[in-house]
Amino acid sequence: MTDSKVTPELLLNAYANGIFPMADSRNDAEMFWVDPEQRGILPLDGFHVPRSLKKLIKQEKFDVRIDTAFRDVVRACAAPSDYREGTWISEDIENLYCDLHTHGYTHSVECWRAGKLVGGLYGVSLEGGFFGESMFHTETGASKVALVHLVARLKAGGFTLLDTQFGTGHLAQFGVIEVSREAYRALLDQALRHDANFQELAPGLSGSTILQLITQTS
Repeated sequence: MTDSKVTPELLLNAYANGIFPMADSRNDAEMFWVDPEQRGILPLDGFHVPRSLKKLIKQEKFDVRIDTAFRDVVRACAAPSDYREGTWISEDIENLYCDLHTHGYTHSVECWRAGKLVGGLYGVSLEGGFFGESMFHTETGASKVALVHLVARLKAGGFTLLDTQFGTGHLAQFGVIEVSREAYRALLDQALRHDANFQELAPGLSGSTILQLITQTS
């Protein structure tokens, strides 16, 4: 399916039905829909923060911001790096998510250091579900810190689902699990029946407060 047929409205409808788009490369003019048989999710009440990461968060090495450089985060996620040769984020996909961002449906969690964007993530917010798309880092630990801040924000805002699309070795350390397509659809249906607010959490909270929010049960 070419990007000319995909509108922001169609994209939101796809997420509501359990599918998401990908492209074969940055310059690919076409995208395709993905509906994995096994879906990765991070249970918000089972999220694990490794000890070394807790220490880093308490150090407050990074200035964590929300939605101040969304397109920059998407482009950084699409850029080649030592841990990622290619990307599924085409320029057309980037533009679609940036369009959704202007309407409040996509968000970025950003880690800054000395005025430079050094890590972060972005995803789609729809009712009580957050669909993580991609993350990046240029400084060690930055994307992990962004993920912890994301989970704290989702818990505070009343979200019930954090979709990671796939289970990976990197996410395993945080407690990611894989569920069947049918089980995922049930969790998605439940999430779409919940009202949630991505902006519920005030900015600028200390690392210790963020960790306390993580350990609270819904």
